[in-house]
Amino acid sequence: MNTHPLLNIQDLNIAVKHRGVNRPLVHSVDLVVRAAESVGLVGESGSGKSMTIKAAMRLLPKNASVGGSIEFDGHDVNKLGRRDLARYRSRDVALIHQDPRGHINPTRTIAQFITEGVVHTGVMDEATALERACVLMREVGISDAEKRLSQFPHQLSGGLLQRVMIVTALLPSPRLIFADEPTTALDVTVQSDVMAILMEKIRDQHAAMLFVTHDLDLAAAVTDRLAVMYAGTIVETGASDDICSRPLHPYTAALLRSRPSTTEVRRLTAIPGSPLSAYEVTSGCSFASRCPFAVDRCRNEVPKRRVVAGREVACHRVEEIVDQLQERVS
Repeated sequence: MNTHPLLNIQDLNIAVKHRGVNRPLVHSVDLVVRAAESVGLVGESGSGKSMTIKAAMRLLPKNASVGGSIEFDGHDVNKLGRRDLARYRSRDVALIHQDPRGHINPTRTIAQFITEGVVHTGVMDEATALERACVLMREVGISDAEKRLSQFPHQLSGGLLQRVMIVTALLPSPRLIFADEPTTALDVTVQSDVMAILMEKIRDQHAAMLFVTHDLDLAAAVTDRLAVMYAGTIVETGASDDICSRPLHPYTAALLRSRPSTTEVRRLTAIPGSPLSAYEVTSGCSFASRCPFAVDRCRNEVPKRRVVAGREVACHRVEEIVDQLQERVS
C-alpha cells in the first residue's frame, strides 16, 4: 500500500460561536488517510465526526473557527484560492451524505443533479457526463438508467437515491471519498447492497475513503484502519482488526460491548451516562464520567495520545486495564 499521506490532519480544533461564546466541537484531532486506503471514523452522534469532514472540505459554517493543519497531497486546504478550492472539491474529493433526500434539489432532474458539478467545473462536457453517468448507474444497480435520469428525486426510493449520490461522487473519479454515514437512512437489507457497491467502485478507481459511522462492526468490515472519536477528540487509532479483537481504550471496548451479538442471545450492555460534546468537557479525560476504570488522575489530567502495542491511544491506565477490557468484550 502507498504510505503517502493523501489527507493529513494535524491538531485540528473547531469552535462555533454560540451566543457570543466560542464552543469547541473538535479538539486536537490528528488523522491521516493514505492513497487508496480506507479509514473509519467511529463514534456516537455529536462526537465531531461530520464536523471533521466538513473542515477537510472547507464547508464549515461562517461562525466556525478552525485551528491546526489540513493538507491534501501536501497542499494546505485552508490556503487554497477560489479556483484551486473549486478544483479540489470537484475533482480531488467527493462527499456522500447520509440523507440523500436532504441533499438533492427536488426541483432538478436526476441528470441535472449528477452532471452539474463536473460540467460546471469543466471536468467533462454534458454529453460525456451523461454517458459516463449511465454506465455508473448500471454498475451500481440502477436499472433503466436513461429513464431514471429524466426523473425527479421524489420518484425514486431511498435506496435508489443513495445510489445516485454514489454515482455523483464517483463520476469525476476523485482521489478521496468522504462517506458520511452513507447507509443510515436506508433499511438493513438495502444497506449491505449499497456498501458492497460503494466498496467495489472505490477499489476499481483506486480511491481512498474516510468512512464516518457509529457502527463499529460495519467500519471494521470495510476499512483498513479505525479512528475512534469521543467528545471531539480521537481516543484510539489502529488497524481495524486489531481494534475490534483487542481494544485498548475503555470507550472502544464499551462500543464493542454494546453491539448486538449475531451468535448468541444476550442483553445489550449500554454505555452508562450520556455522551458529551467537546465544550462540555471541563477537565481530565473526556470519557472519565462514564468509564468504570476512572480514577482521580483520569478526572483531573488530560491523557496524552501515546503508542501502545503499535496503536495510538489516549488513556492513562492502558497497561493496567487491557486484560479487563478484553474480558468485557469477549
